[in-house]
Amino acid sequence: MQVSPRLIVWCAVLALLALGVWSAVAWVRALPPEDSPFAKLDLERPIGWATGMQFARIRDDPSACRAALDASLIGIEPIAERREGPNAQCGYINAVVLTQSTYPYSEPVRVSCPLAAALYAWEREVVQPASALLESPVARIEMIGAYSCRNVYGRAEGRISQHATANAIDIAGFRLANGRVVTVERGWAAGSADAAFLREVRDGACRVFRGVLSPDYNRAHANHFHLDMGPYDICR
Repeated sequence: MQVSPRLIVWCAVLALLALGVWSAVAWVRALPPEDSPFAKLDLERPIGWATGMQFARIRDDPSACRAALDASLIGIEPIAERREGPNAQCGYINAVVLTQSTYPYSEPVRVSCPLAAALYAWEREVVQPASALLESPVARIEMIGAYSCRNVYGRAEGRISQHATANAIDIAGFRLANGRVVTVERGWAAGSADAAFLREVRDGACRVFRGVLSPDYNRAHANHFHLDMGPYDICR
């Protein structure tokens, strides 16, 4: 029986497609977990190119987020859900308080579970190595607020801030082991080791958080970094 040339071509195409699919699957399976979009988030792993996708899966999955925290070395205590505001638009939802992390903070850290997870990864994988640019290691992170029931910029109207659900934190600076404080306000434009450190910290934050706003964004952020796990992907 004579085989149609068209059939031979189709068989060859299907064979090549099957080979391509098999190769792609084998390639994905060989990826390090931090580079695999299918791997579960492990907060003790390095930050990879798929870490952002792994964080995305825990943002709307409270049980997966808590599992990631429980499997890490971070210490947390859950916060009872609480809603407030004129339309119950604010409050602590799927939130925790940090009891142990890579660094202590200047104030108690009460934030959403996804934000707590992102902070831990950022501290260990970004802030800690970046501190090698300074004369002394970071000993404490200086914050100026996390939860606040308000709209963006405190306006009377407009969209609600990520701070209103404890899904954002504002970082003002970093206290070093030698007692000196590197502040965003004074160090950003200094053209010194402080400026290099702060930019490294900001750029690295963009690999973990969804929203990262710095003095490069606008005057309202001249003295702090805004870090959030909200719906908008922005790095400025």
